[in-house]
Parts: sequence; C-alpha cells; structure tokens
Amino acid sequence: MNTFQYQVVSIDGDYANLKRIDIESDEIKLVARALLPPEITEGTKLLYEMMQYEIME
Repeated sequence: MNTFQYQVVSIDGDYANLKRIDIESDEIKLVARALLPPEITEGTKLLYEMMQYEIME
C-alpha cells in the first residue's frame, strides 16, 4: 500500500490545499476538509495511508 506525506498549504472554506513533502513536487492537491482531521491548520503535516489522512507527530 502506498504512503504519502503532505503539508497543508492553505485552507479555503470546505477545502484544503495540500503539497506533497515526501518527494520534490510543486503540485497542489485540493482535498475536501471532510476527508481530513478536523484539527488541521496551515502548516500541519499529514500522512496519507490506506485511503485516510492522519496528522504526523
């Protein structure tokens, strides 16, 4: 199963813009906030694994 690391770049209403941080990439991924942990803020690092996002410590 693939695992990806993201950082919350910005939050825009019901959506968050995520940037991949485990590889070099300038792409921004738009994700519905309903799919993300409710306590995220800009700068939060997330781990995506098994179709779920969780906050990285």
